[in-house]
Amino acid sequence: MARNISLRENTINCLLETSVERYGSRPALGMALERPLTYGELFQQVTGMAETLRKEGVHKGDRIAILGENSPHWGIACLAVMRIGAIVVPILPDFPEADIHHILLDSEAKILFTTQKQMDKVLGIRDSKLLGVITLDDFRAESDLLPVEPISNFIERARNFLRQIPDKIGLRSADVSADDIASIIYTSGTSGHSKAVMLSHGNFISNVLTVANHILEVLPEWTFLSILPLSHSYEFTLGFLFPLLNGARIVYVGKMPTPTVLEKICKMEKPQIIPAVPLIMEKIYKKKVLAAFEKKRLLKMIARVPGLKMKIYRKISDKLVDFFGGELRTMAIGGAAINREAEMFLKKSGFPYLIGYGLTETAPLLAGGPWGDATIAVGSTGKPIPGVEIRIDDPDPRSGIGEIVARGPNVMMGYYKNPEATRQVLDGEGWFRTGDLGNFDKAGNLYIRGRSKNMILMSNGENIYPESIEDKINSCMHVAESLVVESGGRLEALVYLDYDLIDEETRGRTQQQKREYIDELLQRLKETINPQLSAFAQITRFIEHKEPFQKTATSKIKRYLYSR
Repeated sequence: MARNISLRENTINCLLETSVERYGSRPALGMALERPLTYGELFQQVTGMAETLRKEGVHKGDRIAILGENSPHWGIACLAVMRIGAIVVPILPDFPEADIHHILLDSEAKILFTTQKQMDKVLGIRDSKLLGVITLDDFRAESDLLPVEPISNFIERARNFLRQIPDKIGLRSADVSADDIASIIYTSGTSGHSKAVMLSHGNFISNVLTVANHILEVLPEWTFLSILPLSHSYEFTLGFLFPLLNGARIVYVGKMPTPTVLEKICKMEKPQIIPAVPLIMEKIYKKKVLAAFEKKRLLKMIARVPGLKMKIYRKISDKLVDFFGGELRTMAIGGAAINREAEMFLKKSGFPYLIGYGLTETAPLLAGGPWGDATIAVGSTGKPIPGVEIRIDDPDPRSGIGEIVARGPNVMMGYYKNPEATRQVLDGEGWFRTGDLGNFDKAGNLYIRGRSKNMILMSNGENIYPESIEDKINSCMHVAESLVVESGGRLEALVYLDYDLIDEETRGRTQQQKREYIDELLQRLKETINPQLSAFAQITRFIEHKEPFQKTATSKIKRYLYSR
């Protein structure tokens, strides 16, 4: 696939202007089951808000924070801030109060856009540079520390301002170049040490243009369903900027995307593209596919007949596509590694999906697709995207596994206020050390083996990649998620079980009997998993972890919280 979409300038401001020129009357973005804003209406609101922010004293280079759930107002605020050359500081809605205060203080944010759900986390902040708070959901609140204004008031002021200017087209963006910072993103990461990633307009646009021209073709008639937080670079680039470039429509869910909510919204909105994390598809695979084979003995027997299993898989795949509205063209899966067994089903059944790999520091995509490439292997992330160089540093002579190092126009400018951390990962020639371990196959597919910091070095000198063991454990029907850790020179597996399934299977039993059932499950896990592992990677204990593991925005477990 090769197209030739280009922009006059590699800036997000130019992307918006170009899309408005091309798709002005087409629907742009809106909440599910509501009338969307057109590209023309979006541009008008962005322009008015940008000029009003300018009148409020916001200048190029100022930091403006956005803390809130996905909505059209989130996108409007973001584009308005960037239009005047200011820098967006997106904050993940599930960050705790202490982290939010740190980000607001460290970034010296001048204005905060937020929502009612987040208000309690910010009203008590002191010693910040904040001049005011604007509520994206029109929430009205009183504060002795900060003036709070609902966004409807702000938009009305913007409209009044626009009425006074006869030449609306004359409201051009500030003098912003591809090298100017567009966003500073504070990562939660899995190591516990949050860094602030500086990404330029050029970083984002290079990624968006590469995807549009080489990875996945999108038509203006298509709809994107947005279920991941816009404050994460994955959703911002691929679920916001990418559809806007192509003139597509973006739909926001507005609530927790449970299966019931998703099915209802997809039935009405019929999305063609859904950016998602693996956890969503893994849950569906276990509940819809594995459960069907486990519970129906006849189905299990039929599946053993050559050729029939594929037909069954394809029927299940068709039902999954219907579940997502019937028009699904691609489930774009990224942000974390997908379980191999679940992906094997997606591949064999013909379900439309695409795997991608990247980091916040690379805005975010490094490898993925391209769509329709028959040489992409299950378990890999596909090929490095055009324009990005990837090499394996210091590979193991036996396995070929080493640290993934990348260079390209999407690589960050550095870490905000942290030149030492920047020097540790970014050299003078632009090579970025990802901290991920991986290798290539003969077809050029990239495989991610785990984080270098997560690798466990055993006393016998063997390297253990816990993620590969966890992948096997997570394939088991009764396991929701797991974490392999080293303890006293041995490997242990912490396992969070599927308690809904266990409750269903132990209905009518006493608590003691349920306890015995779980103990038997853990023992069966050990007997099932260890034969699949090499002698030096045996799990000595499977330990029940009675609550979900704490995770990042893309559902990666925060490992540092569980080291033993």
